[in-house]
Amino acid sequence: MSDHIDPAKLDRLAEIAVRIGVNLQPGQDLVITAPTDAMELVRRITVHAYKAGAGAVVPFFSDDAMILARFENARDESFDYAPGWLYGAMAEAFKGGAARMAIKGDDPMLLAEQDPEKVARLGKATSIAAKPAMDPIVGFEVNWNIVAYPGAGWAKAVYPDLPVEEAQGKLMDAIYDASRLDGDDPVANWEAHTKTLKERVNWLNDQNFAALHYTGPGTDLHLGLADGHIWKGGASPALNGVVCQPNIPTEEVFTCPHAYKVDGTVAATKPLAHQGSVIEDIAVRFEAGRIVEATASKGEDVLKALLKTDDGASRIGEVALVPHSSPISQSGTLFYNTLFDENASCHIALGQCYADTITGGSELSPEELKQKGGNQSIIHVDWMMGSDAVDIDGITKTGERVPVMRGGEWA
Repeated sequence: MSDHIDPAKLDRLAEIAVRIGVNLQPGQDLVITAPTDAMELVRRITVHAYKAGAGAVVPFFSDDAMILARFENARDESFDYAPGWLYGAMAEAFKGGAARMAIKGDDPMLLAEQDPEKVARLGKATSIAAKPAMDPIVGFEVNWNIVAYPGAGWAKAVYPDLPVEEAQGKLMDAIYDASRLDGDDPVANWEAHTKTLKERVNWLNDQNFAALHYTGPGTDLHLGLADGHIWKGGASPALNGVVCQPNIPTEEVFTCPHAYKVDGTVAATKPLAHQGSVIEDIAVRFEAGRIVEATASKGEDVLKALLKTDDGASRIGEVALVPHSSPISQSGTLFYNTLFDENASCHIALGQCYADTITGGSELSPEELKQKGGNQSIIHVDWMMGSDAVDIDGITKTGERVPVMRGGEWA
């Protein structure tokens, strides 16, 4: 671990991830996925998990050097394969009641120099293999959480002018601040923040808009909302009854768009880091819910490959509202990490919808979800399209317009 990473801050992050994030229950197993860079955070999470009464803590690690070794040495057929048996084991764990925690800290530029076709093929193979393990997460069947660790490659991407260890220390401070861990009582911080998010959720659910209309530079988008959509945000109960905070940090309220009722143009306001590549200046045009034109100034081939992953990859499964004044936005830092950048800006997600953002959605079949407008895909990729220059109106079922955001702020 870098000498510049404050161990007290790392320990507080671990404690809040266990207590507030996943809200681990006595006797519950915890499955952790993490890069090897994040070993020290995994160890501290393990300590707090056992203090909370964990049954067993089981980590699965990825490693940058091993990932690169595959791209540099593996035979071509390797990029169409992922170990389904591994994700099958995770799925069994979740069916047995285990909680899930993912630690993000990967180098966003790791695969930038690799063949984008191989990157796309491996990404698709992994998404297909991982579906049994991801379905309980997407369906919110178990309590889960995502937190971040300042890995060396990630820190260097965010602060390229600093020595690596110093960059890691600065990124740890930024993670700490964005995760609302300052002060004497971070639990109280999260309770107050959740209350604010719930007030916004309740207002939006009371409005029950039929659609949202976005206007801004390069953006004129009419986005229909799914039938029976539900706005969510902050801590929520999973289907197993455990109230958890899935993302630390989080500033969003989100719901399910109608996969077949999105029309117009939208321009991204931040780069998208995806599978080791950075895609910049995304601009797309929707017709009847599908992206029919897509460009990017950098990484366009990666974007177009992503959109061809499956039938649902060119439609959207989530829409989220975030004020431009969020702490992450005001930090002025581009994190090249969706967990953070999505909480600096309003965003949409290509691919799979969250079933629990439709009334009774967790009990509906995929076909029934589709009939209500919920999208189906093996991917779920958020990208940012909000700023202080974007306005949003809610469109009621009778066609009236209600201001939702003006200049990137709640109206």
